[in-house]
Amino acid sequence: MPGVSIDVQPAERADPPLVDAFARLVPQLSSSSPAPDADALQAIIDSPDTDLLIARDADGTVVGSLTLAFYRIPTGLKAWIEDVVVDETARGRGVGAALNEVAVARAIERGAKNVSLTSRPAREIANRLYQRLGFDLYPTNVYRRVL
Repeated sequence: MPGVSIDVQPAERADPPLVDAFARLVPQLSSSSPAPDADALQAIIDSPDTDLLIARDADGTVVGSLTLAFYRIPTGLKAWIEDVVVDETARGRGVGAALNEVAVARAIERGAKNVSLTSRPAREIANRLYQRLGFDLYPTNVYRRVL
């Protein structure tokens, strides 16, 4: 929506309002994962290998988050976007785009070779957004071993 102000910044402190925001957001992202407590959030914030990006609307309410993870391999520094969630009350307002644009800018600043992410095919709106933002569908097989 034009004129909607969304501010995206890295989280600095796992204070009670941020913990409460994740208690509200995580169930919208995953029905099988509990929301992180303050210590878990602070560990993410303090890690040099992750940026926990927080989107706030004009009145300061947390309306979304994205975790940008960095990892170094022999072929260079890469970045991975994980756990993107936009509050159901804020969807369609450009929050997801703002989060991703800041993530890509931060990856460029750090010298990442590329930024990757996955998205379930059923998330049609999210998949269209990623393509609109310049992400290409990469032909690969994704394997997961649950531990």
